[in-house]
This record gives sequence, structure tokens and C-alpha cells, in this order.
Amino acid sequence: MSWQPDEELLTRAGAEVRKLAGCCGLAGNFGVEIGHYEVSTAVAEQNLLPALDADACAVVLADGFSCRTQVDDLRGRNSVHLAELLARQWERRPQE
Repeated sequence: MSWQPDEELLTRAGAEVRKLAGCCGLAGNFGVEIGHYEVSTAVAEQNLLPALDADACAVVLADGFSCRTQVDDLRGRNSVHLAELLARQWERRPQE
């Protein structure tokens, strides 16, 4: 599995894509286990949180539950799964 097919779908749907490097920091239950919260947020501070702070209006695509939870918990923002985002675009297309 790779990111390339998803990126191609998004581009074809008209999205401006900004791919982030690294991990959200939650990684399943790792970030919520006792003693791991600080590490989890430090990882999120590397790429995820600066990107969220840089564009408060951007749609946040996060297919994984951990990433979606981290985005919501640390910034109070919603994120969507690729299927949800594509469905929204499909609903907005001009009717034939």
C-alpha cells in the first residue's frame, strides 16, 4: 500500500494536497498509555501540529482513527476519511 493512489484520486478531484511527513504521535493506544503522553505530543509537534496551526481552514484528511483522535484532542479540529472527502466532492458535482 502506498499514498500515491490516494494522492492521484485527490488531485483528480481538484484537491490541493499537502502531504505531511512523519507520524501523528498517537500510534494506536501508545499515546494514551501512562507515561507516553509527552512523547506522543512531542511527535505531533514535529509536523502535524504546525501544519494544523498554519491553515485553520484546510480540510484535514486522516484515514486512521489514531490520527483523527490526535487532531481532535490536540487542536479540536475535525478530520475526514478519504472516502468521506471524495463523497462530498461527488455530491457537489454538477448534475448531468
